[in-house]
Amino acid sequence: MNLKIAVLPGDGIGPEVIAQAKKALYAIGEVYNHEFVFEEALMGAIAIDKTGNPLPEQTLNLCLNTDAVLLGAIGDPKYDNNPNAKVRPEQGLLKLRKELGLFANIRPIKPFKALIDASPLKREIIEGADFTIFRELTGGAYFGTKTLNDEGTHASDLCEYSEEEITRIAHLAFKSAQNRRKKLTMVDKANVLETSRLWRKVVQKVGESYPDVILDFLFVDNAAMQLILNPKQFDVILTENLFGDILSDEASVITGSIGLLPSISLGEKNALFEPIHGSYPQAKGKNIANPIASILAAGLLLEHFGLTKEANVVFQAVKKAIEYEVVTVDLKPDSKFGTNEVGEFVSNFIFSKDDLLYFNNDNVSIGQSTIV
Repeated sequence: MNLKIAVLPGDGIGPEVIAQAKKALYAIGEVYNHEFVFEEALMGAIAIDKTGNPLPEQTLNLCLNTDAVLLGAIGDPKYDNNPNAKVRPEQGLLKLRKELGLFANIRPIKPFKALIDASPLKREIIEGADFTIFRELTGGAYFGTKTLNDEGTHASDLCEYSEEEITRIAHLAFKSAQNRRKKLTMVDKANVLETSRLWRKVVQKVGESYPDVILDFLFVDNAAMQLILNPKQFDVILTENLFGDILSDEASVITGSIGLLPSISLGEKNALFEPIHGSYPQAKGKNIANPIASILAAGLLLEHFGLTKEANVVFQAVKKAIEYEVVTVDLKPDSKFGTNEVGEFVSNFIFSKDDLLYFNNDNVSIGQSTIV
């Protein structure tokens, strides 16, 4: 298979973690005779610094004319800490989602067995948890009309949804539930918000086409609590943009690190793959950022294009790295491995997993590896 992939490294640790994802895809291409053509482009704070635009037209045109987009991370403290900034890195991400029609963000949550104790939650609470969050991505308060009065003392963000916007992601969530444990939980605030009441009405209507799926509802405040108290109760969670943003980041605690979670953003024609973490500027250039989420995002990319066997090899490589404790300091505080070493381990596993028979963690230090 030949795929053209737009690579948007972005800001902070984005370029470092994306480099490891590219290593994994390169190894897959070599071993399984696929060709992945990468073309990098600017987006985020770095794009603002160089062009004044968080999503230059050249970048957008590239993304519109590729098979997939692989994104690192965006954001910079100089914009985060400046409430008066008129141009922000996040504006580029929101515009990209809108222009590509990426209406569904899908985030799988499943802790690795070897990392159960890395989570701040008790083993008996999270062991066996396995669910997926479907977050609507191009509607709601993030995209509604925004106002600020001349005095800067009154602001508003309009939250709007249409039946069509809700219907299209609801179908995706129900179909996913059919292939899993046949349960879908809709999260909203229907006791207060009119948009949530519309969500309930539409999702119930869509649910009639999926009689084999059990549908239930939770208010978002209760859902946030239940994610911590009993995450094993969930199979597929469906929710709107703002709630999905918050809940999916909260759910990352279950796995032990936000650096472990990839995501897919899907439209009718386009697909974007990324880690869910931010740009983590404090770690930039220090070789300590966890690249696993980006590598797993590459695995999801392979799976999306029907390369199931290849995707499974990437997932196995990550699992093996975790089992051998070839991980970054967020997962093991005394780890001697960095971002690059984790990426090298994964790509070497893909090239020749038999070499792991000779791997000895005690004989490996940063910059060195017994796997060739």
